[in-house]
Amino acid sequence: MKTVLAAIALPLIAALTADAAEHDLGKDGTPGYRDTELVPGTQWHKHDPDRPQPPVVTPGKAGGAPSDAIILFNGGDLSQFEPTEWKLEGDAIITTKGNLVTKRPFGDMQLHLEWCGPVEAMEKWSNQGNSGVLPMGLYEIQIFDSHSTKIYADGQAAAVYGETPPLVNATLPRGEWQTYDIVFKAPVYDGDKVVSPPRATVFFNGVVVQHDTEIKGRIAHRKILPLSPHPAKLPLTISGHNCPVKFRNIWVRELALP
Repeated sequence: MKTVLAAIALPLIAALTADAAEHDLGKDGTPGYRDTELVPGTQWHKHDPDRPQPPVVTPGKAGGAPSDAIILFNGGDLSQFEPTEWKLEGDAIITTKGNLVTKRPFGDMQLHLEWCGPVEAMEKWSNQGNSGVLPMGLYEIQIFDSHSTKIYADGQAAAVYGETPPLVNATLPRGEWQTYDIVFKAPVYDGDKVVSPPRATVFFNGVVVQHDTEIKGRIAHRKILPLSPHPAKLPLTISGHNCPVKFRNIWVRELALP
């Protein structure tokens, strides 16, 4: 085996060493190569020194927001949301009546939020830590106490509600803070035709539970509502469900996903 690996590695190392002395420079001095093939589907050569660099973003520390994030709530006030009866409780928001709706509309986005269901069980089985994250106000990633309470698979925490269960149940015990990181791809329409449906990737407490999951319809309970045309950007909604769920550290990064 060592002989085989050496046979592969030595020519590769030699090639890389030779390349290092023959590279081109981009306009900003970036090293690379212009004599390579084009990357399929792009105008750029492999290792092209002129290919635009990604913008620099400073990551947040210990789960904080990155430098290019839009802070919707960080324990201060509710100025980023439409008037609501939801209440501030310490560094969190707690649900009361109705929904929490952003003033700003969003399309493609990365969303981070943390939520915590009530410590005590609610009277009704279907209302245990029940809430939801609604990108564009039309599609739902479910919030539910799936650690302590059984519910239909497509209604448990991190499900695309009514459609796709999470890959695994990563819910922490009742009363602990849970974390969602969601990448949402907005749908594209051509008139009444769906060019590409909405899609979501969800990390739940650091565990991938939805991976580029197609969302097939609008949010609905016990029925199917098909996709239908709407503006390219719409407000983000967090639903209330007559259950005191808390939220904190809510931020969004606007994206332009291919």
